[in-house]
Amino acid sequence: MMRSLAFKWVATLLLTSLIGVILVGLFAFRATTTEFDRLRAEQAEAAFVADMTAYYQQNGSWDRLPDAFAELTSPRPHVDALPPMNFFALVDSDGVVIFGRGRFEPDRIVSAVDLAKGTPIVVDGVRVGTALLALPPPELDPREQRYVQGTNQALVIGAIGASIAALLVGLLLSRSFLRQLSELNHAIAAIRAGNLQQEVKVYSRDELGDLAAAFNRMSSDLHRANDLRQQMTADIAHELRTPLAVVSGYMEGLTNGTFKPTAERFAAIQDEVVLLRRLVEDLRTLSIADAGELKLMKQAIQPRDLLESAARAFATLAESQQVTLRIQAADDLPELKVDRERMTQVLSNLIANALRYSTAGGEVTLRAARAPNSIQLSVQDTGMGIAPEHLPNIFERFYRVDSARSGESSASGLGLAIAKSIVEAHNGTIAAESIVGSGTTVTIMLPVI
Repeated sequence: MMRSLAFKWVATLLLTSLIGVILVGLFAFRATTTEFDRLRAEQAEAAFVADMTAYYQQNGSWDRLPDAFAELTSPRPHVDALPPMNFFALVDSDGVVIFGRGRFEPDRIVSAVDLAKGTPIVVDGVRVGTALLALPPPELDPREQRYVQGTNQALVIGAIGASIAALLVGLLLSRSFLRQLSELNHAIAAIRAGNLQQEVKVYSRDELGDLAAAFNRMSSDLHRANDLRQQMTADIAHELRTPLAVVSGYMEGLTNGTFKPTAERFAAIQDEVVLLRRLVEDLRTLSIADAGELKLMKQAIQPRDLLESAARAFATLAESQQVTLRIQAADDLPELKVDRERMTQVLSNLIANALRYSTAGGEVTLRAARAPNSIQLSVQDTGMGIAPEHLPNIFERFYRVDSARSGESSASGLGLAIAKSIVEAHNGTIAAESIVGSGTTVTIMLPVI
């Protein structure tokens, strides 16, 4: 592939340069030939007019001009041996041809149109005749032929030189930009073989440089996505292992008679089943969101009503933890068009997290405020906060800030990932800010109707 592209590139440069040189050569040759013929004609005409003027000055008339014809048609060195009389006709002051060539026959009266094209012969301020070009210029003499041949040779040498230069430039340039493509090709082959972490050097800031930079970003994203997939698979196995082990242990004990079938043991089994069901449902929600098939039943709702609806379910829990649950939102905010159930799910996840890591005497505040072309919803707590190195990853699946949190059986580790997917499905954004020891604020931006 690289050889083929290099060949095409060099051939294109070579062909383009050749076409350019040929076109320039043709125009130059045509212009040179035209100007050369014009110069020869002007020289011949000037010599003819000079001879005719001298003859008239010496003789005072054209009466005996034919007798001097042989002398006047002899070669003249000052006009490069051109015999002017052989190509021009002479017309007297009455418009009658004294001697002529071609269509200007002797004793014929020349039209005013033809006379206007001729060159006047003036003696002592009086127009005594007119010189008319009757025949085209003669063939080139040896000196003129050498001049034209020299011009043609220069054009040929220029074409060859331009071709060689185009070939060398094409080879140099092809090595320069095809190197980038070659490295990209090898990196793609490595990715195809399973090595997703590839990076190529960016040599330029043009389209090829943009392509290389885009490839590096893609490779990095693929590598990261693969790591996340592997980690998620391990996390799912870990999350499933604990409740399954509990259920399996209880069922084995009940089957062989080690445990007695009590209501407490059945309740424990039911709790683990509920946890498994919740985990499966969360994974299903994420898979639907990833496929872009998350169905939203949007309806108009006041932001304050949305916050109150979500907070109502946590009022008892907040009271039992001695945590104050507040709502701050104006009543005249623009309405949002959202899926009420899904957005309540998002806010519930955020409130649950805030309460989980808040201590007695703390506060969880739900806010709604106006922003340019959007409404800002936020959940702020006064809990332990999140360290800066963990903050960018909290919306990833199964990510937990510390090992202490991973032991909590009530959390699947997917709540924030689900919240992010639902918010983005509403064309919104979600972000978090936190200060260790002071609390965390999660902010949602949603477009208004």
